[in-house]
Amino acid sequence: MQIVGLEYLVFGVDDMDGARQYLLDYGLDEIDYDPTRGGTFTALDGTGIIMRPADDPILPRLPPKASTPSLRETIYGVDNADTLSSIRALLEGEHRPLQVDADGTVHCIDDAGFGVAFTVTKRRNYEARYLGFNVPGQVPGRAPNDCAASNDEIIKPRTLSHVVYFVEDVKKAEAFYAKLGFVVTDRFKNAGPFMRPAGTLDHHTLFMIESQNDHMIGCNHFTFHLGSASEVLQHGWNFVKKGYKSFWGPGRHIFGSNFFWYFNSPFGAVMEFDADMDLHDDGWTAREYDPGADNSQIFLFNARDKWAPGE
Repeated sequence: MQIVGLEYLVFGVDDMDGARQYLLDYGLDEIDYDPTRGGTFTALDGTGIIMRPADDPILPRLPPKASTPSLRETIYGVDNADTLSSIRALLEGEHRPLQVDADGTVHCIDDAGFGVAFTVTKRRNYEARYLGFNVPGQVPGRAPNDCAASNDEIIKPRTLSHVVYFVEDVKKAEAFYAKLGFVVTDRFKNAGPFMRPAGTLDHHTLFMIESQNDHMIGCNHFTFHLGSASEVLQHGWNFVKKGYKSFWGPGRHIFGSNFFWYFNSPFGAVMEFDADMDLHDDGWTAREYDPGADNSQIFLFNARDKWAPGE
């Protein structure tokens, strides 16, 4: 089944205006917004965030033991209508309650209690600055006089990357997505798997962690891909200067190799800046590591105020 990746994440939020400003500062484009009904905010390729008031009756039910604000539904894009029909048939064959929209979008609840949906992707091609790198011994990535650093750089998220859940029963949750063609790329022992669907080579679009705390059920974090490590650092720096609280980073993960910087958010989960994730095909053999700081990142830094020699 060619599920190509995340299309939208749907949140029920309490602070609508704060959430809107957060997404605009993050760099997403506002497609529509009403302070009483919510809005849609997208990356360059059209994938994005839908937010609604937490008490909106059209939202899927809360995940078990979760409270608002909260992720209410994860919508995956698929390559075509035939794939969507196959997913619908599989889920109907399990006698699973479904809701099917007029455009064929299929909604259900996964085996971890999260709302999940599948729709034919509407992601689009886009133009963005080519980010080349000058590395000794390789062909130059930028032309002479093309300066990479600019205080005025406008940094835009390119595509929705991945989502991470705390779940009660990770084996049960993993089995649901395996039936849909997701494969495990890496795993933390006694914690959970990183998984990618068949339609992408990204290291993961989904990571699930078995909670050791009854109150830690729900979305842990979510993120969009930026264009480079430099964009993660510069955009994260700008975020700090806007007053947002850094949660973790900047650093670089080992599983996935992506650069990261996480921030607290008004969505009931932390939100990450992410770049340069590994790609894997079916020839990859999944690794399995013990969880912990040494296996979570290859390096980690903290931001500090700017300075210059002599100051």
